[in-house]
Amino acid sequence: MDITQLLAFVMQNDASDLHLSGGNPPIVRVYGGLKRLKADVLTNESIRGMLYSIMTDDQRADYERDMELDFAISFGEKARFRVNAFTNRQGSAAVFRTIPSVVPTMEDLDLPPVIRRFAELEKGIVLVTGPTGSGKSTTLASMINHINETQPKHILTIEDPVEFFHTSRKSLINHRELGNDTHSFAKALKSSLREDPDVILVGEMRDHETISLALTAAETGHLVFGTLHSSSAAKTVDRIIDVFPTGDKEMIRAMLASSLQGVVAQTLLKRSGGKGRVAAFEILVGTNAVRNLIRENQIPQMYSMIQTGSRYGMITMEDSVHNLLDQGIIDEDEARIVLAKSTDENGADRDPALSPSTSNLTKTKSGSSDDRLEESSGGDSGYSF
Repeated sequence: MDITQLLAFVMQNDASDLHLSGGNPPIVRVYGGLKRLKADVLTNESIRGMLYSIMTDDQRADYERDMELDFAISFGEKARFRVNAFTNRQGSAAVFRTIPSVVPTMEDLDLPPVIRRFAELEKGIVLVTGPTGSGKSTTLASMINHINETQPKHILTIEDPVEFFHTSRKSLINHRELGNDTHSFAKALKSSLREDPDVILVGEMRDHETISLALTAAETGHLVFGTLHSSSAAKTVDRIIDVFPTGDKEMIRAMLASSLQGVVAQTLLKRSGGKGRVAAFEILVGTNAVRNLIRENQIPQMYSMIQTGSRYGMITMEDSVHNLLDQGIIDEDEARIVLAKSTDENGADRDPALSPSTSNLTKTKSGSSDDRLEESSGGDSGYSF
């Protein structure tokens, strides 16, 4: 079995991820669900052989030493893949995440208009948050693309690894990748302030040093985009502040209050009929009232601020899901699932018609139109290599 065959299959079937794990056949994620391929069960040797065929000598050495490795590969001119190679009890394993070669526009993604306004700001920090696989990188790529197409700016990205490659158009874009071009987010951020950037993209804000440097860059007149793994706007603010020791929290609240321009928390939902996915958003805009809440440590009141801030472009996750449901883009079962996961910071009631606790809730399982795939829970029909 050849890795190029598997990657070609991933692209042909609009899969977002390819999983290689010993004792299992290859498994792909299509529109949010895992599907097994009808193929031979993978062994440690076969997986390691596939991984080593796409790694450099240095990457092989790093993988053998650390037992895990992040890197990216190109598949011709059609797509790139973000790869995480790791080790489990069966031996070598890996996950390949598809990165489209064509950078999507805001129109392609049907993003709310306020996200365009975020991309046109001169300074401050904008955070795009959500769980893994929620489309954060794609949203950020469309924002960077909008700046690149419309404004003469210097855009600097710091990523691990670089996902979307942008060709400089009106803007000058420099991509920096951890491991290959810099040793850490913090070191790259320190250096970036001497590289005359207008826009800085921080692939992931992992520690207090990186967050502190990002806030400093935002305060000193740069537009900073960053990502966090948090499920709501309020939790994003809490997460940033909680990273710091007690003695620094008041200072960080002041820095965040003065520089925060917006938070976009997003998740992906299955479209009606199961073909494709669509994003739902919770959006917080950094108004004076929101800044005061952060400064005074009144984060639990933030949800009420989002509820009443529609004139600024704010929206709650619940309202975003209801809008998609009303338009027929998602079905009621999918809405229930998302609303069950979403929590109101102030305990606000949800629409009882979509209550996740309804006893007769029926969940629809969407099947793939491609009979070469099978549900990961079982079944014999699949695609043979």
